[in-house]
Amino acid sequence: MKFGISTFVDDDTIDPATLARAIEERGFVSLVVAEHSHIPVSRESPYPSGGDLPSYYYNTLDPFVTLAAAAAVTSEIELFTGVTLLIQRDPIHTAKEAASIDLISGGRFVFGVGAGWNLEEMRDHGTDPKTRGARLDESIEAIKALWTAEPAEYHGKHIDFELSYCRPKPVQKPHPPIYIGGNSDATVKRVIRHGAGWISNPLPRDVLAQRVGQMREGAGHDVPLAMFGTPIDADYWRAAEDLGFGQLGLFLPSVGTDESLRLLDEFAARVEQYQSGA
Repeated sequence: MKFGISTFVDDDTIDPATLARAIEERGFVSLVVAEHSHIPVSRESPYPSGGDLPSYYYNTLDPFVTLAAAAAVTSEIELFTGVTLLIQRDPIHTAKEAASIDLISGGRFVFGVGAGWNLEEMRDHGTDPKTRGARLDESIEAIKALWTAEPAEYHGKHIDFELSYCRPKPVQKPHPPIYIGGNSDATVKRVIRHGAGWISNPLPRDVLAQRVGQMREGAGHDVPLAMFGTPIDADYWRAAEDLGFGQLGLFLPSVGTDESLRLLDEFAARVEQYQSGA
C-alpha cells in the first residue's frame, strides 16, 4: 500500500508548487486535491461530517490549476483530483484540462470524480440535484469519448455534442485512471458500470468493508481503491490495507508553509515506521 497526501489547497496556505515539491521529496506518491467552485451563503445542505462547514472549504484553488502548477515542478508524483465535481463542470472543457495535465506531466494524472453534496452549489451551476447521478454518468462517458476517439461525439439526455475534434489526448492509454467518490448503493453501481476505482472518505472500517465487498462481488474482480482524508493512525492504515486499499491520501490540514512542511516530515516518519513494521 502506498501513501499520498490529500488536502484543500487554499489561497492562504502553502502554495501548490512548494507543496508538490515537498511531497515528492519525502517519498509520497501523490497529491490529491479537493474541489469546490464556491460556497453559497445558504447552509441548507448540511455538512456530511456534521457541525459547521470547515473554513478551508471556502477558499480552495481550482484543482486543475493547482495540479498544473504541481506538474511543472515534479516528475514522479501522481496528480489526483479528489474529487472533481463533474456535474458542475462542462465535460468538454474538463476533458481538455485533464488531458492537458496528463500531457504536461508525462502521464501522471488521475481523475477522481463525484457528484458532491452541496445542493445549493449544484443549483448555481444549473444542475438539478435530482438529475446529478444521471448527469455524472453521462459526463464520465462523454469525457472518455473525447479522450479516446478522434473525432468524438456523445448523445445523452444531459450531455450532447456532435462529432468534434478535442485535443490534446491523454498520454495514458486508453485514458487516465478514473476513481469515483461517494458512499451509497448508487456509488457501488457506478464504479462497476464504468470499470472505475473507488476513492472513499475515511469511513468506519465496517462501512468500508461493506462497500468494497459489494464492488468486488458486482464487478467480479478487485476494484482499485484509494482514500481522501486518511487520518494519521497506523491501526486505521492497517485496516485499510487489509481491505485491499492501494493508496491512502493522508490528510494535510490547510495551513501555512512552515507548518505544512513540519507536518509532512512528521507524516513521512510515521509512514516509514509503519512500513518497517515497527
